[in-house]
Amino acid sequence: MSELVTGEAVALELRPARLPSRALAVLLDLVVAVAVYVAVTIAIVVSTASLDEAAQTALSIATFVLVLVGGPIAVETLSHGRSLGKVACGLRVVRDDGGPIRFRHALVRGLIGVIEILMTFGVVACVASFVSARGRRLGDVFAGTLVVRERIPVARTGFVPPPPPWLAGRFSGLDLSAVPDGLWLAVRQYLTRMQQLDPQVGWSMAERLASDLAGRTGVPVPQGVPPAAYLAAVVHERQSREARRAFGSGPGSSTPSAAGAPPAAEAGPAAHAASVTETPSAAGATSAVYGPPIVPPGAAVESSGGARPEKPHEVPAGDRPGTGFVPPA
Repeated sequence: MSELVTGEAVALELRPARLPSRALAVLLDLVVAVAVYVAVTIAIVVSTASLDEAAQTALSIATFVLVLVGGPIAVETLSHGRSLGKVACGLRVVRDDGGPIRFRHALVRGLIGVIEILMTFGVVACVASFVSARGRRLGDVFAGTLVVRERIPVARTGFVPPPPPWLAGRFSGLDLSAVPDGLWLAVRQYLTRMQQLDPQVGWSMAERLASDLAGRTGVPVPQGVPPAAYLAAVVHERQSREARRAFGSGPGSSTPSAAGAPPAAEAGPAAHAASVTETPSAAGATSAVYGPPIVPPGAAVESSGGARPEKPHEVPAGDRPGTGFVPPA
């Protein structure tokens, strides 16, 4: 990625074209130009058979200059840096500041291209592209231009797993305004790729990210909550806030915190069971990877007689609902 600064002090991120794609584009342009040159030369020889040798030589030189030199210059000027070969390879010639080229840029590139491409069979252009940090040949250096890629493949965004149901609404009171965008991006990238990481490495990364996130929010990570599950729950809370801010809190999009009800971790087994059945997965169906609704740690459980015990019932670690986040062995 190359950063260019425009005249308005705006930084542009452009991808310079690599040598193989540029060589293929030049080869396509040369094939078209040579084909046109041969056709025009045959037509001129047939039509000027009665002229003397000097006149035919002058016409041949003029045809060479107009077709193989003037043709690419005219095409790049009229198309703003997109010749036939560059269009086929998804490339474009732009100025150093990211703007479209003009006639003077195309003229300098075309004249120097005769020496470094036509007369040396592209050897000088290849050497200059290898030496240059942005893959520019001599014509680009003297003209102040750069060949960039127009068609950039879009990376597929990974699926961010939902948080465990027993953590739904638990972090509704967190202040997320101090969390920078870079940390959000790192957390999202970890959640989308954690299944591809080594368990020990993934666990240490989750602990570091959870520690950084807790430091930004000012609230420590709750005891007994795996760091990966904590990250997923906080990211889900941020996404829920952004959705409510963008679309409003309608009757079908109300959450326990928005409706004034207590969080799922404090509402008892009935509300927790409802949160499990109402948590949609990415495909739109209910998530079944967390197992049966089990009361989270710290929540009170009603006895058969309707009375509550004096101490909260702690669920053993082995009986907690599955979170989808596997700790290291």
